[in-house]
Amino acid sequence: MIRVLLADDEHLLRTAVASLLELDDDIKVVDQADNGLSVLNHPARATIDVFVLDIEMPDVDGVETARRLLREDPDRAVVIVTRHARPGVLRSALAAGVRGFVPKSTRAEDLAGIIRTIHEGGRYVDASLAFDAMHNDSPLTERETSLLSRTEQGQSIASIASELHLAPGTVRNYLSNAIMKLGATDRHEAARRARKNGWI
Repeated sequence: MIRVLLADDEHLLRTAVASLLELDDDIKVVDQADNGLSVLNHPARATIDVFVLDIEMPDVDGVETARRLLREDPDRAVVIVTRHARPGVLRSALAAGVRGFVPKSTRAEDLAGIIRTIHEGGRYVDASLAFDAMHNDSPLTERETSLLSRTEQGQSIASIASELHLAPGTVRNYLSNAIMKLGATDRHEAARRARKNGWI
């Protein structure tokens, strides 16, 4: 029996998918969640065989939830489900160790097959999502990405400058370039946009 935890903040869709998966004799949806924190704090998460996570959830999104689950146990099987293939998100998910990446338009019977594949140690990436991801590269340089990541973590410009042995003015220049490239109003908004697109 494949024990599945299904997480999606769209209640109607989540319960419908759970009901359809339950029609398969070898799959058991042991619980459902509507946000990433509930998944991360689930008392029985160590007994789950496959985590099926929506990419857009409150508190902690699907990719970050997957990243934390896999940091805790790199052998966990995680499938990300998304409505849109935003630039860079696929790469971020795969870098985190996610083994499945599927669109929400996937039929329940196909999702069941994908869950079996993932459970057996395989991988599955939807071809159309992979194609979109390959043709949407980040406009940010490696340094800009690094600085936005530190901004997202709450570091000040002075702290970033000290950690990376850069002048505060240099850090501001890099961040200004990133802000301009992403059409943001400040470094915090730029970091949020970069995160949304899977670039950090």
